Amino acid sequence: MPIAAPDLMLLLHVATHTLETEMTVRLAELGITPRENCVLSKAIGEELTQSELAERCNLDKTTMVVTIDALERAGLAERVPSSTDRRARIIAVTSAGERMVAKAEKVVTKIYADVLSGLPDDQREAFLKGLTQLAEGRLSTPMQCDKPPRRRAAKVPTVVR
Repeated sequence: MPIAAPDLMLLLHVATHTLETEMTVRLAELGITPRENCVLSKAIGEELTQSELAERCNLDKTTMVVTIDALERAGLAERVPSSTDRRARIIAVTSAGERMVAKAEKVVTKIYADVLSGLPDDQREAFLKGLTQLAEGRLSTPMQCDKPPRRRAAKVPTVVR
């Protein structure tokens, strides 16, 4: 009996869910969420509108508004007038936000290094290169779907051979 191919979707889902959960726990210790950290880190040194920032962070408009509201309440970001378009408002990272991103970057770097240490040295670069190629290519844009799948927790099933 031939061995079935691995379930790529399940493997990617489990890896993503587990990594996102760990990131959520570790960043919560700093008082920030992964989404908030993503928004802040993409906004630093840029003059981006809320919509432009949402696109860079792969967030829908509603989620972006809620996220920016939370960052403003925490004093980590603020909506300010654009220097190039007086009709537009950009998301500016405050000094406190910059300090938060610096702390969060150390946490994220440590988690990524720890995760990747599970691969032999010679496989890490190939894994990242291949995953990047997929994410920027074939898997960069989801199909149109009337009922998009909801996210849920998953565990890698035990393979019976």
